[in-house]
Amino acid sequence: QAQLVESGGGLVQAGGSLRLSCVVSGLTFSHYSMGWFRQAPGKEREFVAAIGWSAANTYYVDSVKGRFTISRDNAKNTVYLQMNSLKPEDTAVYYCATTYRPYTSNWLDEGEYNYWGQGTQVTVSS
Repeated sequence: QAQLVESGGGLVQAGGSLRLSCVVSGLTFSHYSMGWFRQAPGKEREFVAAIGWSAANTYYVDSVKGRFTISRDNAKNTVYLQMNSLKPEDTAVYYCATTYRPYTSNWLDEGEYNYWGQGTQVTVSS
């Protein structure tokens, strides 16, 4: 059973930066694609970014392109989300997740992600 633990959230002013980390255990990390999702109060969960198991490919939702960067360190079983130029609308609980199948080609399908962390709160003040 995979376990994911996020950290790095907090309160930051608009224009500031945060780096989220997610440490994964219980599976061979380098074989799995990873994603970051967020959920703001009263809103549906949003697929923010993803990185393929080979790290050769990444995905970003349009609203974060050019501001957020997803990366992974397979030696540390960790995926990161560097968030720059934060906006109040980025305020949400951020979750990391991994696909349930290794080497999947469907890593852009939200339904492929079924192992989740507990979430970390990001609050951006105006």
